Amino acid sequence: MSGGAADRVPAPRIALISATPTAVGPAVAGLAEGFPAAQPWNLLDDRLLADAPHDGPPTAQLMERMRRLIGYAVAGGADAVLLTCSLYGPITDTIESPVPVLAPDTAAFARTLALSSGSGRILVLASLEAAMRDSAARFSAAAAAAGSAALPVGVVAPDAFGAARDGDVPALSEALRAACLPHLTGADAVLLAQYSLAPAAATLSTALGVPVVAGPQAAALALRSALTGRPL
Repeated sequence: MSGGAADRVPAPRIALISATPTAVGPAVAGLAEGFPAAQPWNLLDDRLLADAPHDGPPTAQLMERMRRLIGYAVAGGADAVLLTCSLYGPITDTIESPVPVLAPDTAAFARTLALSSGSGRILVLASLEAAMRDSAARFSAAAAAAGSAALPVGVVAPDAFGAARDGDVPALSEALRAACLPHLTGADAVLLAQYSLAPAAATLSTALGVPVVAGPQAAALALRSALTGRPL
């Protein structure tokens, strides 16, 4: 792409800030698929999730810790920053940065709304109740801001947590499929609320017969567009 951002940053460094090790692999894989020119830089604080309240948003102290991590990434030469934990996504609205800083699911929300009929049901799928509630609430806000009447339906697949932790993709896919089936009628799409569920996205879509949107892939395409000017 002559004279464009891609020429100025031929191999952009993308800082991936994760709160759990299970998000690292899917985030890197998403970049490899959607933005292969990017160089992932993994920053992991595996207490960001463990220290967060079981109910409610992260504390002010934890949000400040995330701000420091973002500042560290930018000071270290990151051309963009992607947060991989949805609980910390709202911090991106409060940060001024010389490089793009993306919440984990902003791009996934946009992709899901594009797939919605406008008033259809969207299954917001998670392995943890807190993650489901958080993502469903933020998706609802995104839909309202976009003028969409898409209805989020929260679905929790508890057995998916261990399968994702163990890297057992067949078991992960089956746990997610079984959780979705009772809610599938009238659903336009499934939105995966956690990066750790992304390895099952393609298999789950085939099994359910509806699109499944995963945050890592959607974010990678959004980063590619932001840094190279190539359309999504």
